[in-house]
Amino acid sequence: VVAISPSAAELRQRELVAQVKTPVRGCRKVAFISRKGGVGKTTTCLLVGHTFASYRGDRVVALDANPDAGTLGHRLRRETSETIATLLRDRRQIGRYADVRAYSSQASSRLEVIAGDERSEIAEAIESAAVGRAVGLLERHYNLVCLDTAAGVLGSAAQGVLEAADQLVIVSGTSLDGARAASSTLDWLEEHGHGGLVSSAVTALNGIRVEQGSVDVGRVEGHFASRCRACVRIPWDAHLETGAEVALEELRPHTRQAFLELAAAIASGFTEPVERRS
Repeated sequence: VVAISPSAAELRQRELVAQVKTPVRGCRKVAFISRKGGVGKTTTCLLVGHTFASYRGDRVVALDANPDAGTLGHRLRRETSETIATLLRDRRQIGRYADVRAYSSQASSRLEVIAGDERSEIAEAIESAAVGRAVGLLERHYNLVCLDTAAGVLGSAAQGVLEAADQLVIVSGTSLDGARAASSTLDWLEEHGHGGLVSSAVTALNGIRVEQGSVDVGRVEGHFASRCRACVRIPWDAHLETGAEVALEELRPHTRQAFLELAAAIASGFTEPVERRS
C-alpha cells in the first residue's frame, strides 16, 4: 500500500478547520461593524455565523442589534415571530436554554438567529443598555455570539455593541471611498478608548471581482492588515446579491473558502484575554 501524503491545500484546510474549532472559555462576542451601509455587513455576520456553527460543536447565535429595521432575520427561514424586543420584554422569565430557544430560528448549519424588530417605536428602545442586557442574557446560554448592528459607530445601539464586544469584524467594500470610511472607523475607535478592539480586529473586504478595475485591492488589504489582526478578501458571489435567504451550500466553493478563512482569522483571537474597557 502506497501512503499518499496530504497536499498543501489539504493541510491548509485542516489547519483552518482546527482554527475555527478553537475552544472558547465562557462566551465570545464578535461584533460586525461598518461605517457605510450597503457593504454586506449583515450577510457577512450571517455567513461567518453559519461557518462557525457548521464546524463547531457548541452553541452559536447571531443577534440583530440594528435598531433601524435590521434584516438579519430575513436571511433564513424563520421558525418564530419573536424578536430581540420580545426577548428583552420577557427576559425575567428566561432561565434555561430551552426558554431562549423559543426566541431564535435555527438554520441547517445549526446557527441560531434572533431577529430584529421592524416596529419603529420598539426599535427606538433598543439602545445601548438594551443591547447589553440582551447580550448578558445570551452569553449565559451560548459560546459564541455574532452581533450585527446598524451602519456607523455613533448610534446608541452601536455603542452598546462596542461595549459588549470582545472582538470586531470591520466590513468594507473595496472602493477607495469605502476603504477610507472603514479606515476612519478604526481611527474613531482608537480615539474613543477602543484601541484594543482595533488591534485585534479582522477586516473583511467584500465583493471583490476578478476585474477589479483601477482600485489596488492589494494596497487596501495591506493598509488594513497593518492596523488589524488580519484582512480577508471575500469574492463577489451572485448568491449574495439577492437579499433573500443565504446558505453556505449555495455559495461558490471559492466564496465558501473565503468565509472559512475569515472565521479562522476571527477564531485566532479566541485564546487571547479580553481587554475590558472602563
